[in-house]
Amino acid sequence: MLDFAIFAVTFVVMLVGAVLYLYPSSRRASGVPGLNPTEEKDGNLQDIVNRGSLHEFLVGLHDQFGSVASFWFGRRPVVSLGSVDQLQQHINPNRTTDSFETMLKSLLGYQSGSGTGGTEALMRKKVYEGAINKTLENNFPILLKLAEELVGKWQLYPKSQHIPLCAHLLGLSMKAVTQLAMGSRFSDDTAVIRFRKNHEAIWSEIGKGYLDGSLEKSSSRKAHYESALAEMESVLKSVIKERSGQGSNKSTFMDSLLQANLSERQVMEESMVFTLAGCVITANLCIWAVHFLSISEAVQEKLHQELIDVLGDGPVSLDQIPRLRYCQQVLNETVRTAKLTPIAARLQEVEGKVDQHVIPKETLVIYALGVVLQDADTWTLPYRFDPDRFTDESVMKSFSLLGFSGNQACPELRFAYTVAAVLLSTLVRRLRLHQVKGQVVEARYELVSTPKDDTWITVSKRD
Repeated sequence: MLDFAIFAVTFVVMLVGAVLYLYPSSRRASGVPGLNPTEEKDGNLQDIVNRGSLHEFLVGLHDQFGSVASFWFGRRPVVSLGSVDQLQQHINPNRTTDSFETMLKSLLGYQSGSGTGGTEALMRKKVYEGAINKTLENNFPILLKLAEELVGKWQLYPKSQHIPLCAHLLGLSMKAVTQLAMGSRFSDDTAVIRFRKNHEAIWSEIGKGYLDGSLEKSSSRKAHYESALAEMESVLKSVIKERSGQGSNKSTFMDSLLQANLSERQVMEESMVFTLAGCVITANLCIWAVHFLSISEAVQEKLHQELIDVLGDGPVSLDQIPRLRYCQQVLNETVRTAKLTPIAARLQEVEGKVDQHVIPKETLVIYALGVVLQDADTWTLPYRFDPDRFTDESVMKSFSLLGFSGNQACPELRFAYTVAAVLLSTLVRRLRLHQVKGQVVEARYELVSTPKDDTWITVSKRD
């Protein structure tokens, strides 16, 4: 069994440990250039810890060894792909679940689709995605109401008022996800605050990435984490019973899962994944989008003009969102520039080949998405926030290949795009967004990239 110290880097590292434990393979080397293990037992673990995150480690790894590189988790080799061309070559049949879901379920101790029959896993994936689509259709007015409430609050602030984006937009996302997932119980702020407290206790341990393995060493932290997880599961089970007994009012995410005849345990697990991942991805997409707009006046004004041209003075509707093409470009560029989800991982279920390199069966292959999203060979001026780059068909093709748009996009990201479009369509038509002078915004790269500290803006009313 791999030493559990291997799990001490990021949540992705926990996935690595789980995969290598569940799918043991021979120790044959792949022949891919890369690092030798720094320590016999832990491989390159300390190198990753020293860089601060797996993403930052991979940036240095690919700078040194090129777009196909290897390193070691414990005594096992791992291959990382860091360019669009190499990702395009990598054929892996393990498509019944997305890597985000697999990562979360590995940590939570839930049954991942990779451990079930392919037919059942595919069925659950379709049910999950369909439930998200249906709750957006059925509950779109709730998103409008929440955006209106937030923007209305901001309109009352004086121009000098500094607005903390992380605090406000995590709150918006939490309300949106809980109400669309579980219904009117979470229209009460007290229920949302209690849910948010447990959510943050769970996600903070995921986000810290077990950098020093301290969760296992700290009985108080572990007890707090387990208590929060148990309480959150208890709330979900309570809502399941409540929704099961309702009549015709079946409009939430959870209702769709129940109608698909999933077991209570399966409904609870899928609801946990959606509430955890949906909140964090939605919040950070909104945070980064508003931040980038506040420092890009020309982009903000171009978006404002599109919103006026398409929507006039009326509220956005779900069927109008696809017509907001520049808004979509802004959100695409937000995902790219922020490196919103910098890592993905897939198991090589059959022997494959990338360039001249053979990747043995049951090798873990990491997609270094954060590296690829800043690759100058793929993106012109990659560090510039430029939504216009997405008018280029080849750019959109690369973006889709990475799983950030089209059919390969994870359902939580598609949900986040809808919430962000509603927020921006309300916010940008009413207010101008301004950066706070002298503020330096740095990212913390975990499973989802988030600002290290709260990010602040000011607003002023449009004439």
